[in-house]
This record gives sequence, C-alpha cells and structure tokens, in this order.
Amino acid sequence: MSPSRTRVSPAARPSISRRGLLATGAALGLGTLLAACGDSKDAKSPEKKAGWSFKDDRGKTVRTDGTPKNVVAYIGAASALYDFGVECVGVFGPTKLENGKPDVQAGRIDVDKVEIIGNVWGEFSVEKYAALEPGLLVSTMNVSPTLWYVPEESAEKIAAVAPSVGILTGMTSLTGVIDRFGELAASLGADLKAKKVTDAKARFEAASESVRQAAKTAKAKKLKVMAVSATKDQLYVGTPEDFTDLRHYRELGVDFVTPEKIGQAGFFEELSWENAGKYEADLILVDKRTGNLQPEDLMKSMPTWSKLPAAKAGQTVAWFNEPQFSHAGIAPLLESLATALQDAKKVA
Repeated sequence: MSPSRTRVSPAARPSISRRGLLATGAALGLGTLLAACGDSKDAKSPEKKAGWSFKDDRGKTVRTDGTPKNVVAYIGAASALYDFGVECVGVFGPTKLENGKPDVQAGRIDVDKVEIIGNVWGEFSVEKYAALEPGLLVSTMNVSPTLWYVPEESAEKIAAVAPSVGILTGMTSLTGVIDRFGELAASLGADLKAKKVTDAKARFEAASESVRQAAKTAKAKKLKVMAVSATKDQLYVGTPEDFTDLRHYRELGVDFVTPEKIGQAGFFEELSWENAGKYEADLILVDKRTGNLQPEDLMKSMPTWSKLPAAKAGQTVAWFNEPQFSHAGIAPLLESLATALQDAKKVA
C-alpha cells in the first residue's frame, strides 16, 4: 500500500501497484514437513467433533474439524488479532527492523516471541511455516482474492499446508474491517467482552468523536489535509477514496486533497520532486512506515518539500496507512489527528 518497503527496489514496491506478489524459492524437503503437519492432529479429540467454520471476505467458507490452533498471519492481521485477544505463533511481513526493534506495523506484539517466516516483500519461508504445524493462515487483502504478502509463486505450496482466511482491508469501511477481525478473533476463542477489548472500543468511539469535532474547527479555518508517502525518488499523494483509514477520517469531516491522476492500480498519484508543490495543504499526513522518508529527513534532503507551506510551518502528523485494524490500534491515531487539526493554522 505504501510506495516504499524496507530493502525493496522501487520496481518491486508493493504499495505502488498493489498487484503481483514476489515468489520465494521452492521449499526443500517440504513434502516431509507437510506430511508431519497432516499427522500431528488427534482425530479423536473432542474438540474436533465440534467443528469450526468462518466465511472470509473472498466469500470462501473455511471449515476445520476443530478450532484452529497455531495461527500464522500477516503482521497487520496478527496485530489486529492480538488486540482482540488472539496470539499468533508465526508472522510474515514487516516485523523487525535491522536493529532488532519492532517495525511500526508490529503493533503491540512481542516480536521476539513469534516465529518470523518472512520480514520483507517476497520473503516467505514455506519450510518454517510448515514446521509450525499451522491450523490457519490469516492475511489482509487490498483487493480480493489476493492475500497480501503471500508470494504468488509459492502460493500453492502455502495453501497445501493449512487453510487460509482473507480479510479485506482496502477500499472499504474502517469500522467494518475492525468488526471482521473481531468476528474472526471471537471464532478463534477470544472474549470480546474482556475489559481491555471493551475499553479499547470506548476509546475508539471517543477518539472518533474528537476528530469529528476537530474537523468542524478545521473546516471553519478552511484547512486542507493531504496524505503522502515520500521516497528519495518521488512523492506519492494518497487518495482518501482508496485508503480505508482516510475514508473514515473523511466521513468524520476531514477535508482532504484528492489527487487528480491516480495510477492504474489506485491509491496514489506519483509526483516527481520537481512537482511536489502541485497540491496545497495546511496539514500533511506523512507515511510513518519503514522505508519512507520522515519530515525531519525531508526537510534536510528535499528542497521542494521544505517549500511546502505545511512542511515549513511544521504542520505534519504521522500517517500509519497500514494500521492495526482494531479499536486499540486506531484510537491513538484518531487522537493524534484530532490534536493536529485543532492546532493547525491556515498556511496554504
């Protein structure tokens, strides 16, 4: 979704096209591991007799003999499930930085306590995955039925290990996505009435209302907001129609810049740095994820950025355009946005 990923060449950046997944190599000894997975379950256990099913956002109903154990998920999905009370044994996607610290997409997960089977785009160890004896694989989808970060060329091998669930997170309703992760978590045994879950929902609702009120103030000041991802090569202006979080903010009253020439895959208009001033904004949301340049870096290295009115005035706020889709994950982002809208002045 973002035009930049750690250690990924510009041509392979998933955020620009959101299409085509890179392949991992063929898995040596995979057949043995798959056989081990198939033999690891006790067919006579009482739990298996109960059965489990879940209809995902591909319209596919996944059925297993019992509630799946050893869930493995894309890091964004794993983070959302964690906030609802489900812990995954393995994850793939941006999880750890080179210094060993958690990537921003890891949310509240202890990254030292999960098996990382792939940390960058195109990386997915089928051997490690199978060794976990997974009962279910969960990933997000920007566009159905493509599972995000599941490499296309090894997708069949991955599918042979365990059933999968896809949750649509692109171009849809934010509250709807959160509810879907809640439903999945509940089916896996989470208690949605647990205090941490209900407290997070209350905080989310209060934060949404704070953005609604702040947006009224911003509208009175005629403020324009722009969401961007920035690399050394280009500035990417996000369209609020395609990003689920921006849709929610817009529904709360935030007035966004809408780029005119969206790429074929949607999500962004790509601008050269010479044309970075094409759109005027009073507040800029800057993609916080790993691999994207941050405001302090941009001020030092990109003269055209430093000339933007909002940048010059220091009116920027972090944008997590692949957030944890849970009440706990979104609430702090709403609170930060509300404060930025309240504090921003008309500069463009």
